[in-house]
Amino acid sequence: MKRLLMIAVITLAAGLAGIASALLVAGSALAQGLPNPTMQEILVKTSLLTFNDANVTGNYTVLHAKLSKPFRDQASPEKLKQAFKAFADQRIDFDLIAAKPIVPTSEAQINNNGVLMLRGYFDTTPSRVTYELDFLLSEGEWKLADINVRVKPPGQ
Repeated sequence: MKRLLMIAVITLAAGLAGIASALLVAGSALAQGLPNPTMQEILVKTSLLTFNDANVTGNYTVLHAKLSKPFRDQASPEKLKQAFKAFADQRIDFDLIAAKPIVPTSEAQINNNGVLMLRGYFDTTPSRVTYELDFLLSEGEWKLADINVRVKPPGQ
């Protein structure tokens, strides 16, 4: 099967436990401010490359360790492995993004819940790697809270 036909969409979301913790996180995130473009690229690439390594190796413990606490609390490494089974089954490996610049599709923003939202793609061929990544301030740093990755031909 050609790589052009590979389509994988997986979304996992981590919700915040309560209104009080949501307000605390939102206030901290707004105080922290929007990361600069270099830091945004670092967040995107390290998150996606860690995700890719987990899918290629079948070992989700490092990915799990790098997630925000609310996401970690909801998804064990085994649960992550099941959620992203489509990537492993299709042998999707997109490590070439390390050498490509990110192409944002919208401005980075921190929403009212303190979630840093980064959206974009990598101009890869024959399939394009697109991402929607959400981060929370967790344990003093921006950590992944939601991931949606697609690997498919451009325009689909």
